[in-house]
Amino acid sequence: MSKAAIVGKTPRASETSAAGQCLCGAVEIEIGVPARWAWHDHSSATRRAHGTAYATYVGSWRRRFRVTKGRTKITRFKDEATGTTRSFCARCGTPIAYERSRSAHMVNVPRALFSTRTGREPRYHIAIDELQDWTYLGEPLVPLKGFPGVVWERPTAKKRRQTLGRLR
Repeated sequence: MSKAAIVGKTPRASETSAAGQCLCGAVEIEIGVPARWAWHDHSSATRRAHGTAYATYVGSWRRRFRVTKGRTKITRFKDEATGTTRSFCARCGTPIAYERSRSAHMVNVPRALFSTRTGREPRYHIAIDELQDWTYLGEPLVPLKGFPGVVWERPTAKKRRQTLGRLR
């Protein structure tokens, strides 16, 4: 990994923007709104980079993206084999951006960094064929008694039998 800055021009004053930040607040970013597009990425590289089942990104034109604070706190990992570069906060490890050499005019930013709307809802799924069998797919959830704010998927008799069969 190396420390470097993501290059982006300052958006024109007439554009509205959405601000985002990493977990510790050392890095702050801004994109012009509306974002170019938004999607869910199920690829194994993204799963590993984020430590999640999938990550949701918003794509921004590079000229509409900027680091407003903490440019020197960003570290980057370049995967030569795929031509991709991922940027992270060097202090807390939050993923900041994902860039592809074949789309040099775009910067892809994790949607979770923004607390306000970005002007695009995720409508696309990338690498859906890599969807994991343990990913939550909208099954009905019920409150877990004695644990406020926790919900769970109550197993059905059929699912219990399947799970027990795997354990034997």
